[in-house]
Amino acid sequence: MKPKTTIIFQTLLLSMSLTWNPLSAQERSSTCWPGFRGDPQLTGFSAATVKPPLKLLWTYKTGDAIKSSAVVCNGMIYIGSNDGFLYALNNAGQLVWKFNAGNSVESSPLLAGSSVIFGTLEGIIFSLDAKTGKENWKYATDGQVSGAPNLLMGKNDGSFDILVGSYDFNLHCIVGTTGKSRWKFETANFINGTPALFGKIAIFGGCDGNLYLVNTTNGQLIEKIDIGTYMASSPAIGRNRVYFGNYDGEFFCFDLRKKKMIWKTGGGGPFLSSPAVAGNKVIIGSQNKTVYCFDASTGTIIWKYKALGKVDASPVISGNQVVMASADGRIRILDLATGSEIWSYEIGSPVYSTPAVTSAGIMVGAADGNIYMFGK
Repeated sequence: MKPKTTIIFQTLLLSMSLTWNPLSAQERSSTCWPGFRGDPQLTGFSAATVKPPLKLLWTYKTGDAIKSSAVVCNGMIYIGSNDGFLYALNNAGQLVWKFNAGNSVESSPLLAGSSVIFGTLEGIIFSLDAKTGKENWKYATDGQVSGAPNLLMGKNDGSFDILVGSYDFNLHCIVGTTGKSRWKFETANFINGTPALFGKIAIFGGCDGNLYLVNTTNGQLIEKIDIGTYMASSPAIGRNRVYFGNYDGEFFCFDLRKKKMIWKTGGGGPFLSSPAVAGNKVIIGSQNKTVYCFDASTGTIIWKYKALGKVDASPVISGNQVVMASADGRIRILDLATGSEIWSYEIGSPVYSTPAVTSAGIMVGAADGNIYMFGK
């Protein structure tokens, strides 16, 4: 007889194959980047292609360093700052509203319908009206929230849930319309990153050295995989496989259908960056100042690019290009096929914020407290 967890896992996969399909490039919006990595699978893939050379169109100054990453939709840009505010700007870089969250906002926001949702280092999750900045609800965890929330859509009735990790060791599932807790799943240490969604399965890691697969319907554990040490970033899902790195510099590929590790590599340097996936390529940055491009099937390194500072910001794949930022104060565009540099701009201040890429351009925050917009 098959173990109960195996039966549940296979049932969820069957349900997913019948009801859920990842967004194709054609179905994605080139004008909208609604969450930390662009979609619930955290692929880091943008449907927009920004063709260099680009120029700096505008900057907007906040009151402190920016680690949060921007989200963009409907002509609006939302981003947090360590000054404790969430900012809403228009595409011209003009302030529409700002919300005082009471503590640093390192979490990247999430757009969910008419709401924008984010967390603070005080452990509070806020839902605001995206147009006005008026508070809809707030939800308290017992630890800081550094990772971004992710969106779990309900039935075709406008309902949705929010999944977010906290330093209280829990993955929280919150009812999106009310801010009430639906369930919590407890791990053994801090959760830094954002959970990726594979149908009804949430996939995430944390500081206890495990990768977790959790049933989003009831918050029950499906699978726990030992990955050796801390996972300080988020996974990405591509073609039924999960890609992620750990703090020891190992990079992994886990097959969701076969329920086994397909490959792993070592010697990469600590990964605080999250991977981007498109086709047969997986891209990730490391604290050893290197951006790696792996063959998604085998783990073979296709190319490497050496920056002049740590690469904690997550790369974005845009067409046949890779948009990346690093602690050397530069934002760059690389050729996806070869890793050669096509364009760069020196901001002059470390960048830990992940770029948001839409047809309007590239938006990124920096340690100098400025939001930068690059375009034609």
